[in-house]
Amino acid sequence: MASCAEPSAMGPEPAAPPLAGIPPLEDFEVLDGVEDAEGEEEEEENLSEVRPLEDIGQPPLEETEQPGALAREFLAAMEPEPEPVPVPDEWLDILGNGLLRKKTLVPGPPGSSRPAKGQVVTVQLQTSLENGTRVQEEPELVFTLGDCDVIQALDLSVPLMDVGETAMVTADSKYCYGPQGRSPYIPPHAALCLEVTLKTAVDGPDLEMLTGQERVALANRKRECGNAHYQRADFVLAANSYDLAIKAITSSAKVDMTFEEEEQLLQLKVKCLNNLAASQLKLDHYRAALRSCSLVLEHQPDNIKALFRKGKVLAQQGEYSEAIPILRAALKLEPSNKTIHAELSKLVKKHAAQRSTETALYRKMLGNPTRLPAKCPGKGAWPPPSPLSTVHPMEVAVWSNCCCPGGRGSLCGHRCQELTAQVAATPSKHRGPHPKLPNLPSSSLSTTLSDPVSFSGAGTVRFEGPVAQ
Repeated sequence: MASCAEPSAMGPEPAAPPLAGIPPLEDFEVLDGVEDAEGEEEEEENLSEVRPLEDIGQPPLEETEQPGALAREFLAAMEPEPEPVPVPDEWLDILGNGLLRKKTLVPGPPGSSRPAKGQVVTVQLQTSLENGTRVQEEPELVFTLGDCDVIQALDLSVPLMDVGETAMVTADSKYCYGPQGRSPYIPPHAALCLEVTLKTAVDGPDLEMLTGQERVALANRKRECGNAHYQRADFVLAANSYDLAIKAITSSAKVDMTFEEEEQLLQLKVKCLNNLAASQLKLDHYRAALRSCSLVLEHQPDNIKALFRKGKVLAQQGEYSEAIPILRAALKLEPSNKTIHAELSKLVKKHAAQRSTETALYRKMLGNPTRLPAKCPGKGAWPPPSPLSTVHPMEVAVWSNCCCPGGRGSLCGHRCQELTAQVAATPSKHRGPHPKLPNLPSSSLSTTLSDPVSFSGAGTVRFEGPVAQ
């Protein structure tokens, strides 16, 4: 509400503009006790006998009783209060976690556009630590947007800039160089301030139209980016860069290349596949790593790195019997390699322990570990059956021509039908061709097994020696 001054100090009230929907001010300015100043002078003599106001003891007029105060109060109440102007947030929280923020310092020119993923951008970059120490300056840094060629802070913030814009980006260490830092200028776990100016943004190259040397240069750049990510233990980004390098090498070409360029690309492909396998092995992506190693060995069967990594992958999968020959082949190519020696020795011990565990498990499953032979018995003639007991017509008799536990046998029922069964016990000590089953009645079947055995099938029969009807 506007403050009200004393009537003597005020001149005539300025006419306020009429408000829409409100009657004119004159209709509301009928106030008690307000008269013309000349009328007061004429009546002054008639009021000489009246005591001054101070003697009466009436309180002074309140602010609301001053002439015109009620109208001003009403008008002030009717005026809408101005809405507060919102303070613009200068910082853009890119990921919503407060760890990567962007602030525009110089906006781009009107009509400028933002770059898209896959475009090649050129930026001017100044990198500083949080304390203001400048550690890096790049007048023209060129990279492909979204290919992980640079730190994540740039890859995530540049798409939000207009061409010609200059911005300040503050980034946590996880979006920069991480716990390793970048020796000697950037310490580990260092948050950075990046002043970035986006100069240009153009479409990426058409891989089909690249010459041989251009392909080699592009693939080498991607491979070097992958090596940088690998050294920082960022194996996901490393694998992505190696994949991009392989894509640049193997994509179809519409430009002829010389034999030397093709050989150069092949050597580069082998390097990228080997590095890709190493990254996949670090990420425990064993099937992908095995595939990468196999692709290398298709081009170079004697590649020691691929042989060694393939052996390690198979060992991680528990395939010791397959891994050991591969590591032995690698050791044969490079007998002085201590790393292969150590890995092979470790796998041989693990394989021996695995076989011991499996043997103990088989013995436990068979239920008669003391009678389990270490090897198959020697060959010999099958002994003739001796009649010791009678097989019931509805029971199942079993015979087998296999001498090893876990072999296959046959079941013959009371109608002489033949079934397949799993041999689950130690067969006879004699080995040789099993005689043909005689043409016996359905209730007269024979076995040539001499040891106490049990077989599973359509029924279960326990023989305590050679039996026949």
